[in-house]
Amino acid sequence: MPSEAANPSARQIQLLEAAYAYALGHGLASLSLRPLAEAIGTSTRVLMFLFGNKDGLVKALLERARADELVLLVDLRRAGHPMGLTRAAGQVWTWLAADEHRALLRLWAEAYTRSLVEPDGPWAGFARATVDDWLDVLAACQPQPERDSEAGVTRRTLVLAVLRGALLDLLATQDERRVSAAVHRQLALLGHEDGARGEGG
Repeated sequence: MPSEAANPSARQIQLLEAAYAYALGHGLASLSLRPLAEAIGTSTRVLMFLFGNKDGLVKALLERARADELVLLVDLRRAGHPMGLTRAAGQVWTWLAADEHRALLRLWAEAYTRSLVEPDGPWAGFARATVDDWLDVLAACQPQPERDSEAGVTRRTLVLAVLRGALLDLLATQDERRVSAAVHRQLALLGHEDGARGEGG
């Protein structure tokens, strides 16, 4: 249904938002259309009409989750000049560690993992897309000379690895204090490296 996908109706948007709220609470691994439809006040027939099939709905839900994630990335890009990798990473971690984002990030972790083990399913490309999204915004936060250098690529890759690993630890343990301390320690080391090189951020 290309026309529906390109120009969603008010009803499709309404049901997608309701399904997204349901997915945040229940996950996507065992998503079944009948319980979902009952929970959000519609029917499986309507969901099939609007989204094509279950895979179509899952893809729409993943795009909806990605849109929430990209809000942060857009905000980081709005700075008048590159804020520097260390400062950007600190702001990203503050967002990742916030309690109110935990459900979204559990959904992200589920989709990321499923994308790795089911590369041909509705999750296809999700993991790679999210890596590209984050590397792209971290690059935009680096000063131009660093951004375009091989060392700059390595540094933002390291930052992303630290943030992603810490996030998975946080989701598994809920030990925000311990995990945040480790993240801030690593970012402090990165900041000292910047200072030694005479760079900001």
